[in-house]
Amino acid sequence: MHKTIVATAAVLLTSAGVCFAQPPGITREMIERSLPLEGAPLAEPGPYKITSEAALGSPGLRVFRPETLDAFPKKDTLPVMIWGNGGCAIDSTRYSGFLTTIASHGFLVMGTVPQEGAARRQENADDMRAAIDWAAKENARTGSPLNGKIALDKVAVMGQSCGGFLSIVLGADPRVKTIGVFNSGVQKAAAGAPPGLAPTPDALPKLHGPVLLINGSDPDFMLATSLATFDMIDNLPTFYGARHNAGHTATVFHPGGGEYANVASNWLLWTFKGDKKAAAMFVGKKCGLCTNSNWDVKSKGIGE
Repeated sequence: MHKTIVATAAVLLTSAGVCFAQPPGITREMIERSLPLEGAPLAEPGPYKITSEAALGSPGLRVFRPETLDAFPKKDTLPVMIWGNGGCAIDSTRYSGFLTTIASHGFLVMGTVPQEGAARRQENADDMRAAIDWAAKENARTGSPLNGKIALDKVAVMGQSCGGFLSIVLGADPRVKTIGVFNSGVQKAAAGAPPGLAPTPDALPKLHGPVLLINGSDPDFMLATSLATFDMIDNLPTFYGARHNAGHTATVFHPGGGEYANVASNWLLWTFKGDKKAAAMFVGKKCGLCTNSNWDVKSKGIGE
């Protein structure tokens, strides 16, 4: 399949299901293909009850956080995860279950939302960067419930499909310590391809922390891109996983985000909180995903 088509397809579908264009070779069914819900692993929520609220003073952002913050930072840390939506949709609402599961493990999770009266547009890296800026200001704001509770040295960016493109771009920000790229990756610029659709391999040397690459295996048209991105990274700890039969949308819209939410949560629990149980999903030849017959995995630089 022509690389230009693949790159274009990943930015098509907004959360409302509206296509900006429909290139040959990629169908809406391919974009929306997900893991069958029946028999699929369930999302595993963490110990914290979550509240979701508008980001004070930033109407383009929404926050998912533990409702009660007494444990932070006395007994736990509150790292940050910024989410990029599939299709680079501006509205993260459709991913609320997925984002809530991650936040329930003790994270400040943020996504973008449309502003009332604003022109219809797609999410961009600056929107996600603004979420990191907001967290820094809120951590210092007198009277904020989050004052002094946010671990600003532990910021992650993750995204699905086109949002995965954005996570790679934003991974160059020195504040971002790890990225998660779901059903996405970098692509070599094809002749005649419109500029800016996806990051090219020259974005990878700008990353400076562990990289998680997850895709939906054979039914996912971004499988080859995800694997090629793994192969091109040679200077950072990187974990690659392909979930059999998951498709391009995989489990992000399962209740609570399903299996993908568990993978994302464990990656963050391990990298930011040193959780040994979470680490066991990724570390060692007998890691949880390594020995799971539903997954094909590869890793490099992942410590024992």
